[in-house]
Amino acid sequence: MAFLSSMNIAGSGLTAQQLRLDVIAENITNMNTTRTEGGGTYRRKMVVFQSESGRDDFRAAMARAANGLAPNTDYVTAGGVKVMEIQEDDSAFRLVYDPTHPDANEEGYVDLPNVDLVKEMTDAMAATQAYSANVTALNALKAVISKGLEIGR
Repeated sequence: MAFLSSMNIAGSGLTAQQLRLDVIAENITNMNTTRTEGGGTYRRKMVVFQSESGRDDFRAAMARAANGLAPNTDYVTAGGVKVMEIQEDDSAFRLVYDPTHPDANEEGYVDLPNVDLVKEMTDAMAATQAYSANVTALNALKAVISKGLEIGR
């Protein structure tokens, strides 16, 4: 049923944006962390998304048509978005002069994480808007299904 595919698409968006918000929260939490379990200063993390079309590409559609099968049926995925990886940002650390800090080098400078609060808040607002858009899509789908069920009355 097509509406189930639509629910899966919106659901994948909700899941992806929730993970994005979790990673942003981790970045903000660790914006002053100079020691990690792996050693060294914390590096900002970023979520990488990839779209899932849920449709056959042209070559696959032609092959299915040549075999007498309908193209774009029996999809492997319903489409949507998936998280490919969580990358570390390799930009330079911020150097701050603080000779009293336990992690300061010989010159008195400390490597602080490459986390920018303004950038993180901007990303959080974008993720929140995308999450909200997916909730709106689910609510619209729910309304359509509800109206469709009223037809039989």
